[in-house]
Amino acid sequence: MVTTRPLRRISWSFSTDGGHAACLATPGDGTWRVESWSLLPGRASGGLPVGTGAGERLHTQLLALPDGRVLVCRHEPGRHDIAILEADEAGSERLLTTVRLPGLRLIPYPGSDALAIALGADTTPSTTVWLVREDGRLDAVAELSGLYSGGVWLDPGGRRLAVDEVRGGRIKTVALDLDTATVRPFLELTDESNDRLLLCDPVGGLLVIASDAPGSDRLGWIRLPADRAQPPGQVRFPEVVHVPDAQIRPIAIAPDGRRVALQLDRGATSRLAVWAPEDGTMTEVATPEGCLGAVGRWTGPGLRIPFSAPDRPGCLARLDPDEPGSWRQDGEPGPFIGFDGADRPTWRPAHLELLVGGTGPVESIVYGGPDWRGAEHVLLALHGGPAAAWRFEFDPLLQRLASAGIAVVAPNQRGSTGYGARFARELHGAWGGPDLADITAIGRTLGAERAAFGLGPPALFGVSYGAYLALLAAAFAPNVWSRALAVAPFLSGPRLIAEASLPVRALMTRLGGEVEYADELGPRDVVAVCERIRVPLLFVHGDRDDTIPVGQSRTLRHTLLRHGRGEGTDFRYLELPGLGHEVLTGDGAPDLHARLTGFLQTGRV
Repeated sequence: MVTTRPLRRISWSFSTDGGHAACLATPGDGTWRVESWSLLPGRASGGLPVGTGAGERLHTQLLALPDGRVLVCRHEPGRHDIAILEADEAGSERLLTTVRLPGLRLIPYPGSDALAIALGADTTPSTTVWLVREDGRLDAVAELSGLYSGGVWLDPGGRRLAVDEVRGGRIKTVALDLDTATVRPFLELTDESNDRLLLCDPVGGLLVIASDAPGSDRLGWIRLPADRAQPPGQVRFPEVVHVPDAQIRPIAIAPDGRRVALQLDRGATSRLAVWAPEDGTMTEVATPEGCLGAVGRWTGPGLRIPFSAPDRPGCLARLDPDEPGSWRQDGEPGPFIGFDGADRPTWRPAHLELLVGGTGPVESIVYGGPDWRGAEHVLLALHGGPAAAWRFEFDPLLQRLASAGIAVVAPNQRGSTGYGARFARELHGAWGGPDLADITAIGRTLGAERAAFGLGPPALFGVSYGAYLALLAAAFAPNVWSRALAVAPFLSGPRLIAEASLPVRALMTRLGGEVEYADELGPRDVVAVCERIRVPLLFVHGDRDDTIPVGQSRTLRHTLLRHGRGEGTDFRYLELPGLGHEVLTGDGAPDLHARLTGFLQTGRV
């Protein structure tokens, strides 16, 4: 790839006054840089690179400051470097301080006497709250017993901060008084409920909360009493914002303090709505088909929110929710340089289509136009997770494959998020069960349709959990596929849990991965069934993957060799030195993309 224009923008942050934003941006070559955006009337601009551009990591935390500078926190195991990036032509950068703790999080600070609040957690467990000063000093303002996260200001002066306390396996929002270094209960609807403050208008007092006290996770609201030192009263959970099979995310409170911008995620796309809690209304706002960024800022000139679509790299959209047709997309208009070095006024479009799964329709994102079934190459791309889904947004790898003439089908099979709790729960304790049935059904149907035109079967591609699912599909239905590509695969839920880090083990167990599903097909253990794979196979793993240990792929390689498979003829294993779980966005990503594309086109390992 030779483009230098950003193809992805993530980790958006808005300054406390709404005048600036910051994000991480990448041209898709594995490098990330920080951008600063001016949102001031008459001075609005696209993203301007700040700092040295030496290369950020995906997990770098950003805070946009009111003067256009960006505060960054770069995380290493047990170490966190806080630096300030200047918004000047020299791209200067200044290291403020280094904190040596297991965890550190920055919170925007509305006062003028400090840059940010920092929450530092150790293994005791306890949490230290600091003010981050301009000169690099960290002034401790509170020492709290336990683990605290989040951070929503309850007053405009930056003296009372709502934070989430982990207590007895539950999450409760408490109020931290920075002047007295004490915390008091703030949201505690029942002893057994999880109660979290999501948004607050410190001036008008409108609070937006999420709680499972009503029996399921619901969105609610309340206003702070006139005496702000008192806890809020009765929370209301209106039915108008209880939308079945949709995830609702509060984005921003309007300047009038009476309305809330909501992002509604249903299926692969996002919608925007405006909720007026006291009026009991929710009104949808017209936006292009695509995905919103789950954060935003609403000021006098309007609402700013990240946006992306399959043929639109990430940008910052702006609109006045009260004015139809006011939607605008800021960024870098005009042609992009494509993967082959040619100017491209547009990227490859995609559409949504319902395909027939094991028991019903499966929403899928499809690149390749209306005649995609007749393309020379068709690929089923399986998302990671399992608690994840393909989103209707720009994806550099899928665009590369589509630009190479490969029709890409990205299904959200059973177990994917965005289709309601029941749909997502189908995989709990059943990894490789309902989802494998959906993928196999789609593959069989496509194969039969293509055979009628003298075309070959579709190919398989998966990342992480999707790689595990692709290996199972290639083993249990070897005649359905032409080839299989697996990036950072694991071999079974129990095998991954036995080898992974403690946080990954906890997540996998919570998702039901400790149970090895089995039915008439047999156990869903790749080691037990990989000898059945007969199609050309390429699998890739970074040797520093701290999510799925590289030992999973090494075991797969040894097992294939033990069964008599030839490396270089039947399969190929690529182990990438120095790379972690995100190999598709790390160093050398363009070369890796090109190699994967070549394999999917030719099947040569």
